[in-house]
Amino acid sequence: MNTVIDMHGKQPGQAPRLVHQGLVYGSDEAFLTATVPFCLDGLEQDEAVLAVTTPANIDLLRQQLGSAAKSVEFIGADDWYQAPGRTLAAYYRYVDERTATGRHRQVRVIGEPVWHGRDVLETDEWTRYESVINVAFADCPAWIVCPYDTRALPEAVVADARRTHPQLVTGPAAESSSHYADPLGGTWGRELSPAPADGKAVLRFDADLTAVRSFVHDTALSLGMSRDAAGRLVFAANEVATNAIQHGGGAGEITVWRTSHRVICDVKDLGSAGGPAEAGWVLGYLPPDPKRPHGHGLWTVRQLCDLAEVHTGDRGTTVRLHLNLV
Repeated sequence: MNTVIDMHGKQPGQAPRLVHQGLVYGSDEAFLTATVPFCLDGLEQDEAVLAVTTPANIDLLRQQLGSAAKSVEFIGADDWYQAPGRTLAAYYRYVDERTATGRHRQVRVIGEPVWHGRDVLETDEWTRYESVINVAFADCPAWIVCPYDTRALPEAVVADARRTHPQLVTGPAAESSSHYADPLGGTWGRELSPAPADGKAVLRFDADLTAVRSFVHDTALSLGMSRDAAGRLVFAANEVATNAIQHGGGAGEITVWRTSHRVICDVKDLGSAGGPAEAGWVLGYLPPDPKRPHGHGLWTVRQLCDLAEVHTGDRGTTVRLHLNLV
């Protein structure tokens, strides 16, 4: 049986922690019934309020909020949801900038991910992004409501919303989701698809990372990447290769190939024993401790790439880097 939850979420005497809710709606009225009180209540409590959604929903919210709309920050979803790692970092910056000085005790976010125009891999990675929020923001003073429009979205995407959000919103109320799947519970890890048999370039490497950088740069250019994009791929591959040298037995292998609209680069260590695949996929999504001199590599890689997959298993770890050609 699902548990009904107070949408005000007030916990007297306790520091606010993450509340992550999915809003499955099928009409403008259902969207507004949930989001307008959410915004107004946040403003009344002097919380920062951010709405990242479609242009149509932004117009609806502005009209219904009236004069209160000037206190809400609005951003178009297409501009915000471009790459999972960069979007996660943008939310971190927003939370930190609004709460670090004590001006706001908590932030409220309406965050409507973009699903149109995504291929199967992109849809899977954005779904895993929605799941990893529950780990990455666990101790953050953020209340995030993620709308899913049943009029426009495939049934599978809506079904996954119930798996990625601990709570579901219906009108002004919320309840626990009986379909919620723990990000670290073994549900979200998956095997990487095989690299193509032909049309790929392969390099075995050791501690000489100069050879790695030259190989990735020249191969990327030969596959049609711009110099700017090739430079980002070189930086990302160098970071992962450095990890392979330091933690993966001192050697590795890089494989680079092109699809119709991406250049893909696998960096695999050749010496580590690997680890549990169900936990490995979140690497680079959790923000590094700014006080530590190390541990920033995969976080940086996710900022540079359009997609990054991590698979850890008995034969070591492979990090797959995706950069779009356009």
